[in-house]
Amino acid sequence: MDVPEEVGEAEEAPDAPVVPVAPVAPAAEDATGSAEGPGPSEEPAAARPRRRGRTALLLAAAVVLGLVGGTCGGYLVQADREPTKLPPLSQPVVKQAKGEAEPLSAAEDRRLRTDGDLRKLLLPRPKGTRDAVFETGDGWLDLADLAENYEEPDEVFGDLITDEFRRGAVTGWRAGSTTSVEIQLLQFRQEQALAAVTHADDGHYWAEEKSNTRSWAIPGTGDGQAYVHDSPEREAGYLPMYSAEAHAWRGDIAMDIWIYDTKPISKQKIMDLAERQMGRL
Repeated sequence: MDVPEEVGEAEEAPDAPVVPVAPVAPAAEDATGSAEGPGPSEEPAAARPRRRGRTALLLAAAVVLGLVGGTCGGYLVQADREPTKLPPLSQPVVKQAKGEAEPLSAAEDRRLRTDGDLRKLLLPRPKGTRDAVFETGDGWLDLADLAENYEEPDEVFGDLITDEFRRGAVTGWRAGSTTSVEIQLLQFRQEQALAAVTHADDGHYWAEEKSNTRSWAIPGTGDGQAYVHDSPEREAGYLPMYSAEAHAWRGDIAMDIWIYDTKPISKQKIMDLAERQMGRL
């Protein structure tokens, strides 16, 4: 939408023709001879949207004229040429192959693997580890349990429904006396949107919000990232808690990994888990 020009203050568009502007009467002066204007306590007027210049209109007109001129010129050139013989319309008939195409094997059909038991795609718990601090139950993670992991579960519950959450699987373990690991696989129907990508992006956003964080790309995942937070969370009466995490997606499945420890966590530890877990998808 074109906005009327302000008298005396409007800027000319570089490509627009010069348009005469009516002279402006000088502002009324008070008894002291100074021009009247807004007092120091008055706020400046709100910024107006800038008027669109005529450059775009001129370019559009030039394109139309160029098309018309080119069409006319091409017609005149073609009219003076000898007619060219066209190939016959009939073409040889290609015989249809006999038999049926062989279906993909279980190793080749990724959808067949992910439509099975999602828990079987989780990394197996290493030998010698103990049960996780959090409750994993039978390994399934339903919508209500997943929403409870967030600060505003009611809002997240509705968001997961909108995102067409299908199902989730979770595993975790404790290694040694201080290390704790949690892995989640979340699957979405994705009939309306690519929710697995969105979920991974959310993980990236919050991970990058933390200060003193290092990150690395997870090979073979496109935009998957692993993070190590070098500043621990501290609370009176408790040991400092370091953390690392990884977020990635493949197809309709999003992957989240978290590691917690009272000692700094290495890049190798989080990268190893992330690469091996994504390899199972």
